[in-house]
Amino acid sequence: MGQRFDCVVIGVGGMGSSTVYNLAKRGQKVLGLEKFDIPHAEGSSHGVNRIIRLAYYEHPSYVPLLRRAYELWAEIETLAGEQLLFKTGSIDTAPAGHEVFEGSLESCLLHDIPHEVLDHDEINNRFPGYQMPAGHMGLLQADGGFVLSERSIVAYVNAALEIGAEIHARESVLSWEPEGSGVRVLTNRAEYFANRLVITAGAWAAGLVPELRELAVPERQVLAWLQPSEPALFTPQTFPVFNAYFEEGRYYGFPVFGIPGFKIGRYHHLEEIIDPDQQRAEVNSADEEILRVAAARYFPKANGTLMTMKTCMFTNTPDDHFIIDVLPDYPQVSIGTGFSGHGFKFASVIGEILGDLAMDGETKHHINLLTLDRF
Repeated sequence: MGQRFDCVVIGVGGMGSSTVYNLAKRGQKVLGLEKFDIPHAEGSSHGVNRIIRLAYYEHPSYVPLLRRAYELWAEIETLAGEQLLFKTGSIDTAPAGHEVFEGSLESCLLHDIPHEVLDHDEINNRFPGYQMPAGHMGLLQADGGFVLSERSIVAYVNAALEIGAEIHARESVLSWEPEGSGVRVLTNRAEYFANRLVITAGAWAAGLVPELRELAVPERQVLAWLQPSEPALFTPQTFPVFNAYFEEGRYYGFPVFGIPGFKIGRYHHLEEIIDPDQQRAEVNSADEEILRVAAARYFPKANGTLMTMKTCMFTNTPDDHFIIDVLPDYPQVSIGTGFSGHGFKFASVIGEILGDLAMDGETKHHINLLTLDRF
């Protein structure tokens, strides 16, 4: 007979580690199962850090979730005794009238978020690492910055272990099935039974939930770290993180932190849909060029020697909003997936939401935008 738990969580990355901790904090006997190491570089949460921003052009309804996420990041920092969230300020910039700028401004006005509106000259003069083109507008919000993604996973895993959670790395889930009102989970090592199942498997979620095959689609993403010619312009004190729309596409970037180099990425890089088990981890000159073209034009004093390049994955939904819900045919199974390249900043609050759904089938958080029935 397999071991029995109150809840099994499949995938112990950003979302799963937070969920395991949240369930353990509520007194649940919880098992976290991770296919790779903890943390690892096979999924969506490696590469030092991820942007966090309170101004949110994607949809104003994310802002209350973000406010709770900030509170919960502070909580896990206290438990870990380690700073995980660094406030550099954030700039959302695009041509006047574009949704990246206008949507960020709308979210600030709707939710009374302190902010400044800057034109391209004001951005460039105030932050000389930037060279925004004429006609670009920017929204500067002081609470923006970045979260240390891998360190956050470690913090949640350690906190969960300290209060009794069980977590297994390098254990692949082969299948799951309903067992009465609970579930049976079969892995390459053992069999487990639980009252509840939470699936936070990132790019592998669709392999565990067939209904997600067209709704949570993995995509190859590439990041580069470039050595600035004037490093003083690209420190966390002098260079806000950015979310920017240019004619070349939408890019995002960070000051130098953790490893050498200014970090830059392009959303949906080359739009390569991939099988997560056969992802192309190597990088090439085409990957570098698509990042260099924006660095050279808009951040020229950062466009120096290549220091590092890494691949990771987005898991995209058709509308780029998350999927957080209980499976309609299996109320004992909750899912969190499809974070579409902008989810990690929410990991702290998503653990709380998935804890609610696992235990109560509902949550006090407003997630109507994120439920499965919209499809």
